[in-house]
Amino acid sequence: MGLFDSVVSALGAGNAQTSQQAALLPVLLEQVKAFPGGIPGLLEKFREGGLGAVVASWIGSGPNLPVSGEQLQSVLGADMLGALAKGSGLDLNSVLGNLSSMLPSLVDQATPNGEADLAKLESLGSSPLLGALTGMFAKR
Repeated sequence: MGLFDSVVSALGAGNAQTSQQAALLPVLLEQVKAFPGGIPGLLEKFREGGLGAVVASWIGSGPNLPVSGEQLQSVLGADMLGALAKGSGLDLNSVLGNLSSMLPSLVDQATPNGEADLAKLESLGSSPLLGALTGMFAKR
């Protein structure tokens, strides 16, 4: 199940994590699209940070390896994490906790056949359903 499908399927659950992910997802998509080099640039930054095997699992067809909050802080840096927190209205710990599950899934979906598919990322970010879900969860 993909990231977007996960948010949709959890709609009825109304739990705090789902609400946080709905707030974070559009901001995350914008940050990934704006990252220097886009998805490939972001993946290269993870590789440079010593997480090549983790990135390979996200791109490959097998299960995604986990990434910790500390690893995310090291690779993404304070500026990007601050923008994610500000844009989503979440505190840093909530951003890191949600990113650890969302980012692997997002990269997995955006790299079919091992190559970045920016069109797929663009379509997810502009989905009317995403906007509706974000609005619904923000009201909870």
